[in-house]
Amino acid sequence: MTKKPTIALDAMGGDHGPDVTVPAALDSLGQNPNLQIILVGDEGELSKRLPAEWRLSGRISIHHTSERVEMDDSPAKALRNKKDSSMRVAINLVRDGVADACVSAGNTGALMAIARFVLKTIPGIDRPAIISAVPSRHGHTHMLDLGANVDCTAEHLYQFAVMGYELVRALENLDKPRVGLLNIGEEEIKGNEQVKEAYKLLENSYMNFIGYVEGDDIYLGDVDIVVTDGFVGNVSLKTSEGLAKMIGEALKQSFKRNWLTKLAGLVCMPVLSAFKKRFDPRQYNGASFVGLRGIVVKSHGNADRAAFANAVHMAVLEVEKSVPLLIGQRIESIFADSATATTNTEERVHA
Repeated sequence: MTKKPTIALDAMGGDHGPDVTVPAALDSLGQNPNLQIILVGDEGELSKRLPAEWRLSGRISIHHTSERVEMDDSPAKALRNKKDSSMRVAINLVRDGVADACVSAGNTGALMAIARFVLKTIPGIDRPAIISAVPSRHGHTHMLDLGANVDCTAEHLYQFAVMGYELVRALENLDKPRVGLLNIGEEEIKGNEQVKEAYKLLENSYMNFIGYVEGDDIYLGDVDIVVTDGFVGNVSLKTSEGLAKMIGEALKQSFKRNWLTKLAGLVCMPVLSAFKKRFDPRQYNGASFVGLRGIVVKSHGNADRAAFANAVHMAVLEVEKSVPLLIGQRIESIFADSATATTNTEERVHA
């Protein structure tokens, strides 16, 4: 029987709050007849945006909260002082088994702090990481960590790889996704000590590790998962977003220079439209917090309804594929193999 996922939405989070989250929720319900949604937030604000026929459908409900986490709230303030915020309560619903996943466009730092405190990490995982897809030449590439962990050890990078590997295997139906470790060159002598140590761990792992990759490899489509620390990952992502915006604005300005360029723009419109659709950031909206005991998906703060609906879709996929369970089983297997190897070594030593 197909599982009917229930998603708790932090309906007050993000730059636009209920003006985006409620319409996006209705779009998601229309696209997936098995989906159930809980809107978490101010009932008065949410009710006036929710058509009566949807409330009577039994597929969407409102869970009232009296607070919201603002975009400039510190993680500590959100965690300690806003226990009835829409963000906190949505995550609580996942912990309590009322919802299968939480989606929020709110403050990233606060969301990670609350999610980690409430849901805890999977046994064997030291730190959760943020993973998202970015467009590439042959489709898209998944990259992590994108900002949750600035300072990482080699073991952390190895754990990121495991989490990314299991998520991509499940969501993309890839048996052996290619894993690359981001570095300043492909030669083994390059990189800092953490990266070099992580290389050794990955080289001897069960994963399909293809070695070091450089920044341009993220978009060339010859790798499925790119592993790096949160500092480098976040800078890479923001640089890419800025570059995409600059190219888009430059194209618009170029076609608006005079009547001849405007005419050329009209002729090129089908190609430009296809190009824009392929690299539309809205279809890549939805970053997963992997390594937690529950599913949390972060939407971009300024997402529109189409982008937010994509984040909901990402959460649904993770629920259907039981991603946290898969990660937990893999980590448990790695520990078991490690313990067996240690025992065998000790027995040979004492023999």
